[in-house]
Amino acid sequence: MLKVKYDTIHPVILSGGAGSRLWPLSRRLFPKQLLPLAGPRTMLQSTLERVAGLAFAPITIICNQEHRFLIAEQLADSEAEINGMILEPEGRNTAPAAIIAALLFAEGDPDALILLMPSDHIVLDLPAFEDAVSYASAAARAGSLVTFGVKPASPETGYGYICRGNPIDSAPGAFHVKRFVEKPDLITAQAYIDSGDYFWNSGMFLFSASALLRDAERLEPAMFAACRNAIATGRDDMGFFRLGEAAFSASPSRSIDYAIMEKTQAAAMVPVDMAWNDVGSWRSLWDIADKDGSGNAVSGDVLSESSRDSYLRSEGPLLAAVGIDNLIVVATSDAVLVAHRDSAQDVKKIVEGLEREGRNHHVHHRQVFRPWGSYESIDQGERFQVKRIVVKPGAKLSLQKHHHRAEHWVVVSGTAKVTRGDQEFLLHENESTFIPLGTTHRLENPGKIPLHLIEVQSGSYLGEDDIVRFEDTYGRAGGEGTEHIG
Repeated sequence: MLKVKYDTIHPVILSGGAGSRLWPLSRRLFPKQLLPLAGPRTMLQSTLERVAGLAFAPITIICNQEHRFLIAEQLADSEAEINGMILEPEGRNTAPAAIIAALLFAEGDPDALILLMPSDHIVLDLPAFEDAVSYASAAARAGSLVTFGVKPASPETGYGYICRGNPIDSAPGAFHVKRFVEKPDLITAQAYIDSGDYFWNSGMFLFSASALLRDAERLEPAMFAACRNAIATGRDDMGFFRLGEAAFSASPSRSIDYAIMEKTQAAAMVPVDMAWNDVGSWRSLWDIADKDGSGNAVSGDVLSESSRDSYLRSEGPLLAAVGIDNLIVVATSDAVLVAHRDSAQDVKKIVEGLEREGRNHHVHHRQVFRPWGSYESIDQGERFQVKRIVVKPGAKLSLQKHHHRAEHWVVVSGTAKVTRGDQEFLLHENESTFIPLGTTHRLENPGKIPLHLIEVQSGSYLGEDDIVRFEDTYGRAGGEGTEHIG
């Protein structure tokens, strides 16, 4: 399925995380790698650009199926050449993803070199990164499973560490791994730095397909079998490759560090100082951001008075901060986070609480993106909801009906083509129509500019799972409530 380009390195980018410690900006359906957190480009696009070019083969993406259309749009906005996109039915951590990639590349070349990278890290020193990959490739061609150890800039307690062993004679710049260690306390982390032999675990790896599969089959036989079955039962779908759901879900969920790297006899490390950051929390974003004279990192519509050393970000409403120190304040259209900078790692506990309470603030924003455009809930109450809907030129929603609600559509701008029962007609600016409860209907944009309209829903139940699809451009037809609106 994946094309192999011989004598080059095949980047495989993992884009399956949820980024819960960067809530409320990062949500399950719009995670941190798809956001422009540290510049004008999203984290994923910056990662693509890092490995785009003659030195690398076309890029392969492994991602959650829920993000497929968002990622496809971001790929289209990048100049990177893409080899393929592999869809996971659910997250099973990084070890199964690595095995899937190795199995697919091994079909074309068992010795294909794979550079496994997260999609949500920052690397500012690209020449240092490229040099490290060059050193690592020599070790990988000799059979090592190579990880990249980042020279620590501070005694971080939120990272795992790698202890450097003896040099590998056949691969200058690479070292055997003495041991992996979990996240240490502050005193231990300082001792690691003082020794000069410990490096942050970057979560990036380089290995040949055959070397990874050799150890995966021996160390994780159940995972290996599940991944092989997931490929055998997978299918091509609209340019994506969907892994077999039942087979992949049967795989144990483990990181490549725990499942393979900590157990293999072939672990190697290349030390690198490449201005790396995993952007794992709001504190890490404050660390790397440009700051004003008071130490504040400010983004969006923010007014600050007598405040210091804080991260202040608004994605919409005016954010005013007065007399605060060492805080993180992040405002979106539906949530506000206030946290001490030293407690940034605990934001994920808020996300866990939202999940326990059955709320959806951790799942999506008020504006929800779909392959055809987006919708945003702007008002709701008992038996009614008002949404702003935007449909991209040439796009259309599924042919559908609802059991419990009727809908009123008012076109604000653009032209709508409406299917309502056995009728089909056009609506122009300031025109409206009514979709009775239980009526089969479809909305599409036949024009060359975005279609903007207001939808007023009324009925006894207004949940997004009240939908029956009969026909869909995006492969979602044939069930009730299989996705959100459209």
